[in-house]
Amino acid sequence: MNQPPWFGEWFGREYLALYPHRDREEARRAVKLLEVAVPADSRARVLDLACGAGRHLAELRRSGHQATGLDLSLPMLEAARTTAPEAALVRGDMRRLPFGTGAFDVVTSYFTSFGYFDDEADDRRVLEEVRRVVGSGGVFLLDFLNAAYVAANLKTDDETIVADRVVTQRRRLVDGGRIVEKRITIAPEAGAPGRDFVERVRLHQPRDLERMLEAAGLRPRFKFGGYDQAAFSPESPRCILIAAAA
Repeated sequence: MNQPPWFGEWFGREYLALYPHRDREEARRAVKLLEVAVPADSRARVLDLACGAGRHLAELRRSGHQATGLDLSLPMLEAARTTAPEAALVRGDMRRLPFGTGAFDVVTSYFTSFGYFDDEADDRRVLEEVRRVVGSGGVFLLDFLNAAYVAANLKTDDETIVADRVVTQRRRLVDGGRIVEKRITIAPEAGAPGRDFVERVRLHQPRDLERMLEAAGLRPRFKFGGYDQAAFSPESPRCILIAAAA
């Protein structure tokens, strides 16, 4: 019997309990980055891939866009229904988007919602699907971590208390440094067993991301190192690319 992928198990109620208050101001700045390519209040048709609990969806709506969120996790979509009640929500796999060709003007992938798959070819399939669902001249915003920054600043262990339960997180680089892995252990308590989860994200280098976008027919036009719109550098915490569909 095949084991479910890590992202099919982890992004549920335990994740929401561990990270209950993601930064709305950060989400606002992340969405504002779009304005270099797509004016606010343009009523653009925007698809937010792996929309999670909906904080970016809510900001997209506030910016005047027609926002749709897609996620594989039902608990995440339930949370997004509260956070962004006016947004359309769809359950689906980003490798096989359940939308027609040219259905959107913009696709966004915020907060490192990319690089989750064991097979790197699946990452390329995601980009091909993005290109299919945005019309010619459409825009794709890919908000990813900066691999070099992660490797240089990896915090290997930490421990927190969430709802009176001890949560331990251990991080390491695996597969020759090509993947960052985080193992999350939630300690048992009376009436609740302990749980173990894992996150695995492929550390695509910035130039590799650009090549993958270009191969999918998405031409990189802007490159930022953070939500403050700073220029990208090797020391930047993030690699944010905004590409145009050829």
